[in-house]
Amino acid sequence: MKDTGTDIPTYDDMLAAHERIKPYIHRTPVLTSSYFNELTGAELFFKCENFQKAGAFKVRGATNAVFGLSDEMAAKGVATHSSGNHALSLSYAAGRRGIPCHVVMPRTAPQAKKDAVQGYGGQITECEPSTSSREEVFARVHAETGADFVHPYNDPRVIAGQGTCSRELMEQVDGLDAVIAPIGGGGMVSGTCLTLSTLAPGVKIYAAEPEQADDAYRSFKAGHIIADDAPVTVADGLKVPLKENTWHFVSNFVTDIFTASEDEIVEAMKLTWKRMKIVMEASCAVPLATILKNPETFRGKRVGVIITGGNVDLDTLPWIK
Repeated sequence: MKDTGTDIPTYDDMLAAHERIKPYIHRTPVLTSSYFNELTGAELFFKCENFQKAGAFKVRGATNAVFGLSDEMAAKGVATHSSGNHALSLSYAAGRRGIPCHVVMPRTAPQAKKDAVQGYGGQITECEPSTSSREEVFARVHAETGADFVHPYNDPRVIAGQGTCSRELMEQVDGLDAVIAPIGGGGMVSGTCLTLSTLAPGVKIYAAEPEQADDAYRSFKAGHIIADDAPVTVADGLKVPLKENTWHFVSNFVTDIFTASEDEIVEAMKLTWKRMKIVMEASCAVPLATILKNPETFRGKRVGVIITGGNVDLDTLPWIK
């Protein structure tokens, strides 16, 4: 990481990250749907990170952090707190390097994600489903292990890694007018901002968020970070608040943030499963839900839609009562 006087990663950091992680990730496909194009009046290009290693885009940032460690630091392992996808992604990356991974997860996290963490060799300590409990339990685990803390999204190494997704997207699709991604803590959106602000500054960047966990939306409108402690939403990957590094990118480069209701998210998720025949999480349906809700913004445009993950608990699908 270059010394810029801040913890903000640079475009060169993203390029270095892409070279570092290439042996351990997939270059995920971009899919299209004539049905969704007709429904929205836009040309949508779905970047399918649900097909990524470990089932989510977060493996990009996690792998960059793990393989950027010196041998001396790596020997103590890595540690993090996460509701799921970062936890299993860091466990995957640590396993590839052969080092320990300690993870604090909410006890309410989907069982499929807990199983994946343990399958990759991660060691789980559970906490209550709130930001305060997560950080309190993590502080204890971190002190006991001395492992390197890889934050789920506020870590510059993670942001640089996530930025590789939109670099691939721009290589795969010409002439995009906009890119939209889900936002929780803002790691993917920040990585998108990092890459596109240099590679394609004319491309507008939008973020999509659940109405019931809309702290990024309210922060964006207020001009400062507003953090909720324990929001409740079907989009379990989008419950965490922005932090200073991700706020830098969101506040400087995002064009707008849109929100969707729980019913709109579930309907978009169900529709994608039905029409595109792909497994994706509720969190990934939020961008499509907001495009359907705000057609005037996207009509006639070529829009990249980042599908961020596919780690779904098939026994608890949100439309099954």
